[in-house]
Amino acid sequence: MMLEKEHTNRLNKRLVNRSESACIFKNRHPLSIQAIIFVGVGVLCLFPFISAPLALLIGVIIAQCFNNPFPDTTAKLTHILLQVSVIGLGFGMDVESTIGASKNGFLLTVCSLFGILILGYVVGVVFKMDKKISFLITVGTAICGGSAIAAISPVIKAKQAQISVALGTIFILNAIALFLFPPLGHLFHLSENQFGLWSAVAIQDTSSVVGAASRYGEQALQIATSVKLTRALWIIPVTFGSAFLFKEKGTKIKIPYFIGLFVLAVLGNTYVQFLHELGTSIVALSKSGLTVVLFLIGSGLSLKVMRSVGIKPFVLGVLLWIGIAVPSLFVIVYFFN
Repeated sequence: MMLEKEHTNRLNKRLVNRSESACIFKNRHPLSIQAIIFVGVGVLCLFPFISAPLALLIGVIIAQCFNNPFPDTTAKLTHILLQVSVIGLGFGMDVESTIGASKNGFLLTVCSLFGILILGYVVGVVFKMDKKISFLITVGTAICGGSAIAAISPVIKAKQAQISVALGTIFILNAIALFLFPPLGHLFHLSENQFGLWSAVAIQDTSSVVGAASRYGEQALQIATSVKLTRALWIIPVTFGSAFLFKEKGTKIKIPYFIGLFVLAVLGNTYVQFLHELGTSIVALSKSGLTVVLFLIGSGLSLKVMRSVGIKPFVLGVLLWIGIAVPSLFVIVYFFN
């Protein structure tokens, strides 16, 4: 009798274990399929037949179909891959053209930056918005999108919810810009020089600047990258100013060191023969990397993220965008022939 009871208990335990294993497999199976699809599409974006806008669109579609299976990993990968890819683009430029592009865009950069900082403050007060959210959106628009928000947010001790709203606003507008700017450039008959300068000034995030400029032409891409990275250097003084304005103590300033590596890449391509010979291949890989970056950004733009932004931050972002895009277009058309 005892043996039969012991045998029955063992049998029941085996059935329970099998049932639990089946449940675990059932729960994990859809996630594994999502992961395979996600990674597969990401790898596909490395191939030249996937353009930057298409990669972004695919990412947005995937975001609506299922959640990103690797949110933390992709957030870190996006940041690193963007910087590495931008450095790689330096191997397609020479010192003379890079300095020329930076000098031409310097005054426009300074005027637009301070103009947007003032406009953002005024609109934020009028809308009675959260001070830190409005400031992050303003800085993101004025300097370099998500990179500026990432640098400024710890300095002003912004909460995660405030950072998410600001990033969501910037990324949505950047997704629109990637599709909107090239047709507008052709509509206004902008040269590659003019479009490269305009996209660097008027589009917030570096990834979308490069994506839009690369669609317009190689010269537009070089000018846009040079001017945008010169603009990104303003993160340093604006970060110090932010610490003073918000009176936050014990914060660390993040310096965009990758810009220095970009400069070294330009110097290497100009003066080192074997690096110049490898330049074309490195630039091609960098463009593929940026295409993957746009896919990863798109994969984070789910309906939930878009809804979480709210109407006031989005309207602020649009107003600032118009405030920088329209005047800069007018100046570029009439004074940068």
